[in-house]
Amino acid sequence: MAEPPLTRVTLLTRLKDGQDAAAWGEFVQLYGPVVYRFARNRGLQDADAADLMQDVMRSVARNAHRMEYDPKKGTFRGWLYTVTRNKIYNFLSSQKNRPRGSGDPDAQERLDATPAREEDGPDADWEKEYQRRLSARAMELVKGEFQPNTWAAFWQTAVEGKGASEVGAKLKMSAGAVYVAKSRVLARLREEVQRLMAEEEEQQ
Repeated sequence: MAEPPLTRVTLLTRLKDGQDAAAWGEFVQLYGPVVYRFARNRGLQDADAADLMQDVMRSVARNAHRMEYDPKKGTFRGWLYTVTRNKIYNFLSSQKNRPRGSGDPDAQERLDATPAREEDGPDADWEKEYQRRLSARAMELVKGEFQPNTWAAFWQTAVEGKGASEVGAKLKMSAGAVYVAKSRVLARLREEVQRLMAEEEEQQ
């Protein structure tokens, strides 16, 4: 069974140690895809979004040693959202008066049309990406708790969208058993996602 992930606050504390590869690995695994996909959704091309993600990671690395997380000022992912959004804004602003052979000319307008809502927390797109990544992390953590057939029944019906009868025939399970397997895994995933979320919230 996989080890539980570091709590967000513990993770931030360990990030101060530039030699803690495990903490950086956990951080990049959880937040890197969130930053990248958010940048892509804001109109950045693949290479630019990847560069921006690296830039955000470098910013955290540069500031980690003096970062004092204060939950009264909001969640860490809210802070990271602000850093990411500012870097996207700066990137698009720097490109505004520069002729470009490719790209999305409406990207700046889309960004401008999405007001910063720090008082309400990260905007919907950022939160959606965070939830998606959190769900993926939860799947990585709970997969080992289930028999291969149970996980396959869940994956093929819930993720791949196949019918219970089709999956059951392939796995030598009844359609009812497939539904039960899917329900069991989904319930466990919901529990794990809630636990991961609570780790951040309970520190506030």
